[in-house]
Amino acid sequence: MKEFKTAGDYAQVPIKQLYQQFETSAAGLSSHEVQVRLATYGHNTIQRGQRQSQFKLFIKNFTSLMAILLWISGIIALFAGMLELAIAIWAVNLINGVFSFWQEHAAQKATNSLRQMLPAYTQVLRDGQQQQIDAADLVPGDIFTIQAGNSISADAYLISATGLQVDESALTGESVPESKSVIYHPGDGKFAETNIVYAGTTAASGNAQAIALNTGMNTEFGQIAQLTQNQRPNVSPLQKELNHLTQQISLLAISIGVLFFILAIFFVHYPIAKSFIFALGMIVAFIPEGLLPTVTLSLAQGVQRMAKKHALVKDLSSVETLGETTVICSDKTGTLTQNQMTINHIWLPSGDYVVSGQGYVNNGQIMLGQQPYIFGQKHDLDLLLQISVLNNNTTVKAPATVGEQAKILGTPTEAALIILAEKAQLDLSTLQTKLPRQQEFPFDSERKRMTTIQLVNGQPVAYIKGALDGLLAISTTILDNGQVRNLTEQDRRHILAANDHYAAAGLRSLAMAYRELNPQANWTQAAVEQGLTFVGLTIMADPPRLEIYAAVAKCHAANIRIIMVTGDSALTAKSIACKIGITSDQARVVTGTELANMSDADLKAALSSELIFARVAPEQKYRVVTMLQSMGEVVASTGDGVNDAPALKKADIGVAMGMTGTDVAKDAADMILTDDNFASIVAAIEEGRTVYSNIQKFLLYILNSNLPEAAPSVIFLFSRGLIPLPLTVMQILTVDLGTDMLPALGLGAERSEPGIMEQPPRKHNAHLLNRRILWTAFGWYGLIAAVLSTIGYFLVNYANDWPQINLAASGGVYQQATTMTLAVIIFCQIAAALNCRTQYSSLFKIGLFSNRKIIGGIVFEILLLLALMYLPTLQLIFNTAPLHGAEWLYLLAIPLPLLLIEETRKYWLRRPVN
Repeated sequence: MKEFKTAGDYAQVPIKQLYQQFETSAAGLSSHEVQVRLATYGHNTIQRGQRQSQFKLFIKNFTSLMAILLWISGIIALFAGMLELAIAIWAVNLINGVFSFWQEHAAQKATNSLRQMLPAYTQVLRDGQQQQIDAADLVPGDIFTIQAGNSISADAYLISATGLQVDESALTGESVPESKSVIYHPGDGKFAETNIVYAGTTAASGNAQAIALNTGMNTEFGQIAQLTQNQRPNVSPLQKELNHLTQQISLLAISIGVLFFILAIFFVHYPIAKSFIFALGMIVAFIPEGLLPTVTLSLAQGVQRMAKKHALVKDLSSVETLGETTVICSDKTGTLTQNQMTINHIWLPSGDYVVSGQGYVNNGQIMLGQQPYIFGQKHDLDLLLQISVLNNNTTVKAPATVGEQAKILGTPTEAALIILAEKAQLDLSTLQTKLPRQQEFPFDSERKRMTTIQLVNGQPVAYIKGALDGLLAISTTILDNGQVRNLTEQDRRHILAANDHYAAAGLRSLAMAYRELNPQANWTQAAVEQGLTFVGLTIMADPPRLEIYAAVAKCHAANIRIIMVTGDSALTAKSIACKIGITSDQARVVTGTELANMSDADLKAALSSELIFARVAPEQKYRVVTMLQSMGEVVASTGDGVNDAPALKKADIGVAMGMTGTDVAKDAADMILTDDNFASIVAAIEEGRTVYSNIQKFLLYILNSNLPEAAPSVIFLFSRGLIPLPLTVMQILTVDLGTDMLPALGLGAERSEPGIMEQPPRKHNAHLLNRRILWTAFGWYGLIAAVLSTIGYFLVNYANDWPQINLAASGGVYQQATTMTLAVIIFCQIAAALNCRTQYSSLFKIGLFSNRKIIGGIVFEILLLLALMYLPTLQLIFNTAPLHGAEWLYLLAIPLPLLLIEETRKYWLRRPVN
């Protein structure tokens, strides 16, 4: 048996030599030999990368830096003698870990349900008999058959082929099927050998018999999959940022703890043990226990909102990375375009016709002047339509329901021709019966045309369609306005000029011709395909998605650059890119051949300007993504084929197509589009920006309560213990894990702030916790809340004859005073929850009550405060007491002024600078 080689290495090996090398024959392998080879080569399956066990995935959610900080916080609280606090912190960590695991597990299940595997069955010759086997049991040396519509199960060498065209877009990105034959031609680019077919591709038309060369992971499909699996997963920007934030908060909390420890010893003259416990309590108070669950829930809500916008995110932290995206490397076919070839013009010597409607649905018309054209009115156009549908082996099944895709069995080009004829109300079945096919000369890559012989009123007529250059060369007459005349040099120039005009716009042409035959002649291909009468051209393109224009404009407004990286031709790629606004006419097009000869320095320089990549190989797309990342860009890369998988894995965000994507591409991606639509990526980016903004709003919200929580301890220290602590540690915990939690979660569900997609992506070195948040939290919201809560504490004290009484010994008065401090902080937080909803926009513009979760959280805050005040059991645990009328009037007067003051501040921020 052979050693492993790539399939292309066998392209020029004669079939007899190949039989000897693979120890097989035209009768196929024996059953015994199949078992031997299965043991040697394994099953014909694409192995997925090693997956972490569910247990490891579960544990991962409890070992992030923030989770570890919370475990330590609980231990500190336990050593400080605050058992309830320790239990509460650990419970939060457990709940968050379980929730994170459940969210990612649910996303992975949804991903798995979208997977599209290799074909389940294959027809093979074994022991000289045709058999149907599981494709996983195919081995090198097997002889198997290929029919239109079949997925191809292995890299294989063609033994026979009739009209075989193969859709290789999963490997090459090229949307037009490639013609295959037993005669070797090198073709243009990788995977282009005419006598070799590859695993993971699909037979668009025709049939063939082939010998399997490589199976499973030894196929080109498998080799690219292996390249993808060998890459290490990147740590997302959000994971890095949360780690950085944890370090910041830890440093802040420990610094404050040390400061208070020193002050307690040298200023208050506390014993060291008591000072240490006091400092530990301050450290716990400054650690935002609600950060991790709120971030997780914010991401989870973002995942759910994205799912409604057709974007399935596999990992929670990937949500935010989308918002940081600076460059999108986008495939063309099916992402920017509809992946539905459409005829939009017909060119005849007598005139140019516009065809309306897009896709494989009969929802347009052929326009003759200002009127829709109906079959039977004009001989020239009628004949072109007849050739289009009779010289055609494709069938189109109309969608059964609204929103369903039309199904085609055959090639996209032929499907477009059928839809063209239907737009003129041509009855295909009647025409096929009236003009039956007598013979066919299938399309091949050398002739670049297909010929059928139809019986027209008892007269055999050859209908020919194909590439213009080859067809025009064998035409001698032309059909012009219903009359056949000699084809002159001027006619040829006229036809070629028209074709060049459409080609310059990135459109493809397909030429039509016919010839009346002698009924008594021997119809050979060479004899038939000469002396043709040229009829006209059908002009087609894969049209852009209707929503793509707005999506591209949105990216430009958001300073997100789009670079088309496609396997399609340079002319088509540039035409589409210019048409939908990705680039201008000045954009440079770099082909795969040019890219292969570029140094890294040249590529880096090229990437700094407008650029389109066409006819690129998988490793080249990977190289483009890698180079962009080295330039500091955050890259989202799209794709659907196995050829896209390495780039999807390498990118900061890999985006695979859910409808047309291969299993390998989906496995490599971070996000799957269930509608294969570029506009869904833009919607997901907006959602990612919103999630990041909401996390910052949450940070601002929880940090602003730290200053009023710390102020009582400062008062206690600077009074040298004469003024009892205005707030206990359990009351601090009430704010951090009780009253703050639901409004914070409501902020995580806040909709996009107006203008969020008109801002540039955040800088790569920007941090969640920045100067603006720190200043607003501590120098504005926090300072106001600290002053108001301190005033509230002393108001209760003065109302009860302090300083004449000893507060610490007064029992109920002290409890009432600490309850007042707690209540003021909560009412300040009510205003803060509303104020934090926007950074610059007016709250009244987005709607005061538009976020029901925040309103519900505020109601919960008030109910919890009432429970703490009036339920005896909670009074004992949290050291609280009921408040009276005067205190309630003070509390109720807090939120509205704070709201109006903040609206005034935001108004000044929004003012245009002259």
